[in-house]
Amino acid sequence: MIRPREIGYTDALLADRSVHRTYEDGRQEWRRRGPDGVVHWHDGRQGGGTDELLGDRIVKRVLADGTVTYGRDIGYGRTLWGRGDTLTVNRTSFGGRTGAALVGLGVAGLAVTAAQLPPLGLTPEEEEELRRQAQSSSGGGGDDGGDGGDWDSGDWGDDDGGWSDDDFG
Repeated sequence: MIRPREIGYTDALLADRSVHRTYEDGRQEWRRRGPDGVVHWHDGRQGGGTDELLGDRIVKRVLADGTVTYGRDIGYGRTLWGRGDTLTVNRTSFGGRTGAALVGLGVAGLAVTAAQLPPLGLTPEEEEELRRQAQSSSGGGGDDGGDGGDWDSGDWGDDDGGWSDDDFG
């Protein structure tokens, strides 16, 4: 079992349909979903980049300097990054709050295992295959991660409340 460093965050939907994300370690991000579904973000430390949900619950993060890292949505508002060193937890979403409650009750099913680790790297061909899988599994939109709750392919602020609680970890 892997014991990653857990960092919680909360999201606030802003009037301009962007999201302000505040991490428990003091970091802040401002996030906006592009028309292609990719989330563009910048933070309070002059950093920025994009997050893209690929298939198989894989998140590709590209920093402004071109550095690429991968994460994996593992359910209950949790995204595992790198080799399992960091786990981000959405404290805003129902899934994140439910996951925290279940962990508090000692539910072993929420343990992080090696099988949940995201890839260290992917070839462009592998990324494209994951995109194809995401497109076919969602009928042309983004991958909803299979649980219907944490990932959403709509724009933030849709009339039906369609912005995603997690929006790429």
